[in-house]
Amino acid sequence: MYRFLLTPRWWGINVFVVLAIPFCIFMGSWQLGRFEDRVQDHETASTQQESAGREAARPLTGMLPVDKATVGRQTTVTGHYDDQLLVPERKLDDREGFYVLTLLRTDEGEALPVVRGWLPGEPDAAKAPAPPTGEVTVTGALQAAESAGSNGVSGRSGWPAGQTGAISAATLLNLVPYDVYDAWVTLNEGDSGMRAVPVSAPQGTGLDLKAFQNLGYTAEWFAFVGFVIFMWFRLLRREVELARDAELGLVADDEDDEDDEDAGAGEGSDREARPSPSHA
Repeated sequence: MYRFLLTPRWWGINVFVVLAIPFCIFMGSWQLGRFEDRVQDHETASTQQESAGREAARPLTGMLPVDKATVGRQTTVTGHYDDQLLVPERKLDDREGFYVLTLLRTDEGEALPVVRGWLPGEPDAAKAPAPPTGEVTVTGALQAAESAGSNGVSGRSGWPAGQTGAISAATLLNLVPYDVYDAWVTLNEGDSGMRAVPVSAPQGTGLDLKAFQNLGYTAEWFAFVGFVIFMWFRLLRREVELARDAELGLVADDEDDEDDEDAGAGEGSDREARPSPSHA
């Protein structure tokens, strides 16, 4: 009854099932691992942010380039404030506002973007307090360069003069005539009455949409394993029923009837094609 399993058609089906199941299990496990990694990164980032505020500030040069180990850590830098820019479309406590970003020129020749604070409303240079003059030493949380679409960063372009959509060296180098660190600092306390900007978690460490996409893909891959097994048993059951019917002669009788009908149809065609005898 099960001799049909040795046919080329069923060899192909069985090979597909044998290869598909471990592949789906592997992909589902990989997606689950990605989700667990994101959860772990989120927990690590949260713990790091809590402990970073209690650590002593370290010089900036020893913390670059910014990575997951240094983002959010306290750093201290000395220099002179120079150009000031506004960063619009930034929310704080669900209120729309803007950052006041000032470039701190250091003795190394590069400038460090420093977010001195946040103000509500539309960006207006007249509202932004002027930076302190002379040499200053700032202390704040080190942040990684921003990219469009992350942490509320707008993907717009063509901002008015004196404004920038993202805080990154790639963006600021087009606005100021000197080199800029590919990092920035948010002050622990807002300058001149402005509200301090909270520390942002590093990209890829939050329980964001991508994390739950990984979880959804995990469910899809394991569901496909069940679907493959279900379809294999369904096809097997159908073939067994056909084989049993053939043993009982049910399939053969149907085929004989079809042959008789075909033969009768053929004879009818012959009679129609044979000319009738002429009458004398």
